[in-house]
Amino acid sequence: MAVVKKKDIRSLKPDELKKVFVENGEKAFRAKQVHEWLWKKSARTFDEMTNLSKDLREWLKEQFVINPVTIANQQKSNDGTIKIGFKLHDGHLVEGVLIPTSKRITACISSQVGCSLSCAFCATGFLDRKRNIEAAEIYDQVVLIRQLAEELYDRPLTNIVYMGMGEPLLNYSHVFKSAEYVTAEYGLNMASKRITVSTAGIPKMIKKLADDDAKFNLALSLHAANDEKRDKIMPINESNTLEALADSLKYYYEKTKMMVTYEYIVFNNFNDSLEDAEELYQFTKVVPSKVNIIEYNPIDQADFVNTEEDKLDKFAAYLERKGVNVNVRRSRGKDIDAACGQLANKGHKETA
Repeated sequence: MAVVKKKDIRSLKPDELKKVFVENGEKAFRAKQVHEWLWKKSARTFDEMTNLSKDLREWLKEQFVINPVTIANQQKSNDGTIKIGFKLHDGHLVEGVLIPTSKRITACISSQVGCSLSCAFCATGFLDRKRNIEAAEIYDQVVLIRQLAEELYDRPLTNIVYMGMGEPLLNYSHVFKSAEYVTAEYGLNMASKRITVSTAGIPKMIKKLADDDAKFNLALSLHAANDEKRDKIMPINESNTLEALADSLKYYYEKTKMMVTYEYIVFNNFNDSLEDAEELYQFTKVVPSKVNIIEYNPIDQADFVNTEEDKLDKFAAYLERKGVNVNVRRSRGKDIDAACGQLANKGHKETA
């Protein structure tokens, strides 16, 4: 006899959950209680749902499953950054990072198992994309990192960045839904302004964010402000040019009135000249924006080198003189391969 695969209860919409309960002779408000356990209280088992009768909990176990993400491993950096290996229900591994600073604690989370974009400087880009991460699995990453922040640092999670493994806008529906679970009153109730979604640049999906009235922040991994250089390091640029990106960002800003952040890794003798800075300055004029200049974090698969300190300073100073809002972001977690661009399940094999 074939084994009937149980449905993950967290894949049901509230009205679907309510329908299941009513059709099985249960009061409709029980569905609301279960929904609250799943998204507000982050229940990982039906036994935790103590305001439901034991019979109802047993019935739920017979009908459904909860597929929680678990922590497979974790490493702590000398600077306090913690890299977490998350195990998904089907055995796939992805990584997330807890980044503590004096002012905030940030969760860097993943949206795909692997990545399909093949950016030349990113370790994740050298992995095959296995599948998209479901909204509930993205939510679980946030919950687990929040718990670690409270346990290890006795401080609340303040920020979330979708900057881990994968391209968030190629997993649009699950990323958008996970942000809802995190920000909604029925969920974790975090402020949307504390969430940033980072993309390599997919114009049609940036426009969709605007059409869907996204409330979280948008960051664009730019890294070069001319097509020739960007093509070399980010193959996605060949079909999603800077002109197309600029057009989508204008559309996004007109609809949302939200500032865009440009992320710019400075590679030695590649994109770190004052001419490069001028090109970046010109691109910042497309929409109101700020620039995060990011140190490059070496990976085994590529020969790129971080720019020299004096060139980085001159690059940033040039932009500042032009009136650009610039932040130079120093890498954290580099010693455990937890820094930007280094997430690749290094040293850990998947079980599926």
